Amino acid sequence: MKHILPILTLTTLAAAASAQSAAAAGLSYNRAGVNYNTDSGAGDNGYSVSVEALVGSSNVWVGGTADLNSAGEDEVSVGYLFKNVVAGIDATVAVSSNDTYGLILRRSLNEVISGLEARFVWSHATGSDRQNAYLYELAYNIGAKYQVAVAIADQEASDTETFVSVRYNF
Repeated sequence: MKHILPILTLTTLAAAASAQSAAAAGLSYNRAGVNYNTDSGAGDNGYSVSVEALVGSSNVWVGGTADLNSAGEDEVSVGYLFKNVVAGIDATVAVSSNDTYGLILRRSLNEVISGLEARFVWSHATGSDRQNAYLYELAYNIGAKYQVAVAIADQEASDTETFVSVRYNF
């Protein structure tokens, strides 16, 4: 009987430590990056910058991308993040400034390799383009602050493109 209090205390501390480490291992939604399109055409330098963040402590997600060439297409998006929808997958429903809406699915793959994550993006353009686009990405977290990623983008009306990204989590 006299050992119950120390055992409960140790159990509580162990559970709290486990919960903190699990929270720290989650996906970062506050990040900025530099992206390179390896399939860029003539007159296109292939570089873009991107940023995304959660607004305060809410699940409101904002993001933006700016191409770093003269003919670039910039985009601003806003969405809502649903965490751990099923099997550890986070889902974001978003709309963008270029008449596009879509769904972003992200999942940590720490059970495969620590620091690995996957992302799938489906978007649909509603303007004159009227096409679906898909993006498949594998990313690796280097510590808590940096991430490298390789993505393949596939649009219905054009060729497949490959992107390499370096990101900073803030």
